[in-house]
Amino acid sequence: MRRTLLFTCLFLACFLLGVIAGSSYLIPQPVAAAPDHHQAMARPTAGYDVHVTAPHLVDGKEHGPYHHYCKVHAPDPPQIVCLIYDTTEPNAMLSQVEWIFAKKMTRESVPLRAWNKNWHDHAIEIAGGRVQVHDMPPDQAKGVADLVATTDGLIYHFYWDGKLPNGKMSIAQAVGHKPMKKAEFKNYEAKK
Repeated sequence: MRRTLLFTCLFLACFLLGVIAGSSYLIPQPVAAAPDHHQAMARPTAGYDVHVTAPHLVDGKEHGPYHHYCKVHAPDPPQIVCLIYDTTEPNAMLSQVEWIFAKKMTRESVPLRAWNKNWHDHAIEIAGGRVQVHDMPPDQAKGVADLVATTDGLIYHFYWDGKLPNGKMSIAQAVGHKPMKKAEFKNYEAKK
């Protein structure tokens, strides 16, 4: 009988400890106390923070200026991607994407005819005075412009029907873009 009583008390003590320990999971914990693993993880969207504005030609008409938020994916040779919006509103919808690559990459891989149709020389666009680098001191902004002047850009423009994308897109162009002749296209290093 003593043994049964001891066993029953031990069983009840373990059961009560289990209930007490388990009930702490039922008590709501403050959100701030839980670690946010999403903030600690690096995301591919991190780093799109170089803010640049420039107008673009869409279907042959000047629009903008568009707000580019750019990220350097590789510094040498420069490879940059810009997510482009019509406004700076926090909930603005993406309207364009620009791929920016070093001229030594594009000029050696893209045929002149395709380049003239789709790409543009950033040295020419920046020299036109329409590109503005924001949110940094003038010397840093000049450094960004100098780096980008060594690149070519390709802009995809997305079309919308009201509040929905319609699946159509086109290649937008830099304002001031002029097709190049073969010698000028191949002599890109002289423009650095």
